[in-house]
Amino acid sequence: MAAAASGTPDRGRPRPRVRTAFGVVEGRTGPGGIAVFRGIPYAAPPVGARRFAAPEPPEAWDGVRDAGAYGPTAPKVPYPEAFAALLPDPEVPGDDCLNLNVWTPAPVDRETPSAPLPVMVWIHGGALTRGSSAVPVYDGSAFARDGVVLVSVNYRLGVLGYGLFPDAPANRGLLDQIAALAWVRVNIEAFGGDPGRVTVFGESAGAISIGALLAAPRATGLFHQAVLQSGAPEVLPRDRVRTMVRRMAALLKVPATAEAFAGAALPDLLAAQAAVLRRSSPLLGGPAFGLVADPGTLPPDPLEAAAARGDVPLLLGWTAEEYRLWLAPTGTMRLLDRLGPLSVALGRIRSGKDRAAVRALRAERPGAGPADLLGHLLTDRLLRDPLRALAGAKGRSAPSFVYEFAWPSGIPGLGSCHALELGFVFDTLDVPEASRLAGPDAPQELAGEMHAAWVRFAVDGDPGWAPWNGDGPPKVFGGPVREGPEGAEPVRAGAVTTRRVLP
Repeated sequence: MAAAASGTPDRGRPRPRVRTAFGVVEGRTGPGGIAVFRGIPYAAPPVGARRFAAPEPPEAWDGVRDAGAYGPTAPKVPYPEAFAALLPDPEVPGDDCLNLNVWTPAPVDRETPSAPLPVMVWIHGGALTRGSSAVPVYDGSAFARDGVVLVSVNYRLGVLGYGLFPDAPANRGLLDQIAALAWVRVNIEAFGGDPGRVTVFGESAGAISIGALLAAPRATGLFHQAVLQSGAPEVLPRDRVRTMVRRMAALLKVPATAEAFAGAALPDLLAAQAAVLRRSSPLLGGPAFGLVADPGTLPPDPLEAAAARGDVPLLLGWTAEEYRLWLAPTGTMRLLDRLGPLSVALGRIRSGKDRAAVRALRAERPGAGPADLLGHLLTDRLLRDPLRALAGAKGRSAPSFVYEFAWPSGIPGLGSCHALELGFVFDTLDVPEASRLAGPDAPQELAGEMHAAWVRFAVDGDPGWAPWNGDGPPKVFGGPVREGPEGAEPVRAGAVTTRRVLP
């Protein structure tokens, strides 16, 4: 059963109300009695003097605040044309962009509340420069349908969230996420959720953010389980981030300070950001906006610090051909295939792999061309190797569950690319935007299996397969089976059934 689309009208159904710590919000009731509250502020609007400051609590309000529509999205620039056709990224204007949404099946406005339900908090991806909680594929109805209170959040992006200045706190987007989790801890019980059973999950930059939350002392105690989809704990060199700010400052003709940038008009700031982003690449490196080591927020090695959180159960994994989203739409794969051995050598150097690793990869994938080999080498370095290291860290007392999403898209050339699994995890293949990546006729059965595994992890801490022991293949969703070592049982997506956990 697929989730109801986020735009479904309530058609005269009673509108649920919840009192938060800052005031009363009025949501909407959707199919199946699911209550949806959108655009709830968890922090004050980051404008004026607050543009580059740490998040502050929102002002309380009198009366009833309407929570029927998505709140403003964080200021951002559009995706390049080749990616905009594949990745929907709605823009909602307004200053109050530090907001969140809640989907809940609980009868939150009745006198005798139900037992509190597990909570999942979604942190979206988008290279820390794009994306929002308003992306239709992220509709939380299916999670609420299956007995989970789903929260999705917006946070500051690009230079506003991750630009590095001498006169502003670093990692402001991460501080926003921590503020949102603190809001959840205080308020989620009023929505029927259990503040002691919170699972954070995210994809790409969202997963990188969750790696940082695992490592950040300020986030300790705000969540209890974590899901990292196609992103690993990392920090960028401070000079790499400063370079982006300096390039913007040169275009704006102002000093590279938060005070000067706060005085710039927002359209000018975004235009300068768009110009400098054209010179960065998520796969091949270069200057970028991102998390940095900072005494106030994040240790120098977040992977090591995240691994030390051995008491947090983890679900983590990747898609089989992550790199195809970055390389195929722009024609880069064709160029790399024409370069032949030079592409493979480039991949080996940038990934830090030796020639033996390249030979092993060729043996494992005998039909792979130069572009595929380069892509696999780089995604091993960026994603698979650090996620395996996190899953298999010594001293872990809580289990880690590792997966691979291997179903190939119906869009020619994309294969099982980065972000393809999202419509399956959210069980939103019926949302029109999901077909941009998946193509027509994506298998609903696979969405049911994958979504159910995420629900089970939130409910029981067990998605339905054995914890990873540091060796052997991951759980595979879709695609061909993979043999385990020495003839062990092959591993692939199992027939995990969705179940309700409502009392």
